[in-house]
Amino acid sequence: MNLGHSPFYWLVLTLSIALSGCATQSIPARLHYGLLDAPEGKRLMWPAEPEIPRYQFAGQLTGEENFVREDTATGFVGFLAWAVGLFEEEKPNVLQRPQAVVADAQERIFVTDVSRAAVFVFDKPAGELKIWDQAVDLRRFVAPIGVALADGGGIWVADAELQLVAHLDAQGNPLPPIGAGVLQRPTGLVRDPATGLLYVADTYAHDIKVFSADGRLERVIGERGEAPGEFNFPTHLAIGGGKLYVTDTMNSRVQILPLADDSPPQIVGKRGLYYGNLVRPKGVGVDSENNIYVVESYYDNLLVFNETGDFLMPIGGVGQGTGNFYLPSGVWVDSFNRVFVADTFNGRITIFQYLGGAKVDSE
Repeated sequence: MNLGHSPFYWLVLTLSIALSGCATQSIPARLHYGLLDAPEGKRLMWPAEPEIPRYQFAGQLTGEENFVREDTATGFVGFLAWAVGLFEEEKPNVLQRPQAVVADAQERIFVTDVSRAAVFVFDKPAGELKIWDQAVDLRRFVAPIGVALADGGGIWVADAELQLVAHLDAQGNPLPPIGAGVLQRPTGLVRDPATGLLYVADTYAHDIKVFSADGRLERVIGERGEAPGEFNFPTHLAIGGGKLYVTDTMNSRVQILPLADDSPPQIVGKRGLYYGNLVRPKGVGVDSENNIYVVESYYDNLLVFNETGDFLMPIGGVGQGTGNFYLPSGVWVDSFNRVFVADTFNGRITIFQYLGGAKVDSE
């Protein structure tokens, strides 16, 4: 509907503004993503009965619709706001092609979106969705992929096309980046909370570059090859239990490298056509029980392995339904063992609750 700025439009707008002062003071919107039931009205568990369930659907993030304002205007004022909305035809901000996700202690959830060329911030304390698109000075993001938390409430963002890791403060303002002139195509990104070091998967260089917070290149891990400790187009990264998890994408495996010494890496997964095999692995994560999560993007699955690398179960399959994926990418696990998956071409973050060691939280 496009009625233009007719006299009725201005009448409605004027009355809405005039009467809005009489309405009850607005309460910030509540971030709503935790659900017991999927949008289809079913309570989804994996594996399905009669087996013992290990994972439960816990919600999804898509954009502004995740923020629910419980004190929405009622009566005539509400009607006027609705009427103005008809004329404005504003479309809500939604995820387009999410790549990676991470959250801080305040449950601000940061999602990189390569199609929107920005970082979506699901800001629970503020009750609103924010979009940060400035990377460095006056330059915007082009291809933001990896994201990691920074000191002071900010984030680090690996931009594959800008060939650097941007640094944003807690309000999304750009700070001096790192890696410019050193990185060829940075994708995966993780920060070691114990040391503050940043690990960057430099995909085209086939290595992992390690930086200090002030941008100094501390070391380079690996080179191109197929032997243990060598990489072929590495992408996503994770850290857990003093180990660095590297998705060695074109070698169709995940390598787990101890951070404390130079002992040989552990290899998880192998190339193949069966469940549990890897073809184009992307995201990698680890929970508090050392279960390993690998996004198999080619077959649209989230694969679960135990800490010794034994395949446990898949979640997913291609599709648009809840629990299905379409070319997924990143995965991240929080302190409550909630597993966040960037379901890239479905434009959403799907959340699963691991039931093996954490209490299910429905909100």
